[in-house]
Amino acid sequence: MAEGMDRRAFLKAGVAASIGGALTGRLADAWAQASAPSRNTTGDAMIWSVLIHLSYNMWEDHPVEARHGQHGYMPDLCFDEKLWDDVLKAIADAGMNMVVLDLGDAVQYESHPEIAVKGAWTPARLKKELARIRKLGIEPIPKLNFATTHDAWLAEYARCVSTERYYAVCRDLIAEAITIFDKPRLFHLGMDEETAEHQRNHHYAVVRQGDLWWHDFLFLVEQVEKGGVRSWIWSDYVWHHPELFFARMPKSVLQSNWYYGTDFGDTVKAVKAYRDLESHGYDQMPTGSNHSGPENFGKTVEYCARHIPAERLLGFFQTVWRPMIEPYRENQIAAVQQVGEAKAAFRRGSGV
Repeated sequence: MAEGMDRRAFLKAGVAASIGGALTGRLADAWAQASAPSRNTTGDAMIWSVLIHLSYNMWEDHPVEARHGQHGYMPDLCFDEKLWDDVLKAIADAGMNMVVLDLGDAVQYESHPEIAVKGAWTPARLKKELARIRKLGIEPIPKLNFATTHDAWLAEYARCVSTERYYAVCRDLIAEAITIFDKPRLFHLGMDEETAEHQRNHHYAVVRQGDLWWHDFLFLVEQVEKGGVRSWIWSDYVWHHPELFFARMPKSVLQSNWYYGTDFGDTVKAVKAYRDLESHGYDQMPTGSNHSGPENFGKTVEYCARHIPAERLLGFFQTVWRPMIEPYRENQIAAVQQVGEAKAAFRRGSGV
């Protein structure tokens, strides 16, 4: 917080400055960098990406039984490296060119080692893995979800939201991740599902609303842009607050609207959001999943290829929403195969 400025003034000024002019140069530079062709060796400018959870402490903030593939808080790293090896090979074989790693508390950050779970990777170990990913022609991208519904990985700092201590930790972690990833062109900030309903099973629930949500979100964007990187988020805020979203959301922020069903009719709110984002000129990375069924990703590609012009369609993003452990091997491999199939159909349809 600026010296001599009270909290209310800081919130108001922060929102206005972030949108108006203070970030303009950095945002433009990061936007241009992130909209350039993918830094991979597949020769495909269209992004074909999958989300991999290195950390899986994204839901309940206490231990609970797994349900629907999601687990409560786990104090140990939940990641099987043999399965990851097989999935990474499948990703390369499918011709995909991007992997988004949800880092959370699975890294022993030099800036904040206190949040790491037992067995977390050191930065050196992570860098070694990033080099292996790049050698396969795949671009690695960091993700840290700062939505309060999904920030159990922040440990004690999840109970310090919107304080100076919280802002300092977020600033440190974003800067360190950018350094570890050698200035990636994108940084996924999450920011989805921050509602009381989504935290109904949490022991500690907190929801930012109105100007405070926007202040904190734009603060996170600013930290990413300071590193010359483009911010990327989940877009579901637009489902419930469309007027605020389109009035305040910077065009520089890459949007991943998501929908996991099979009904792509005009009346489905999450489906309509793809068209609304396009009509307002946002770059998109539409997101599908095999969380609910195997047909969604292919249908997502087919629908969005028809409704989003190439200049604003950066690629497609597949999500599994399962930890990288043996009981979910079939889910992980199938998700990648679905991307490969959708990519082949897309290229046939576009004449590439």
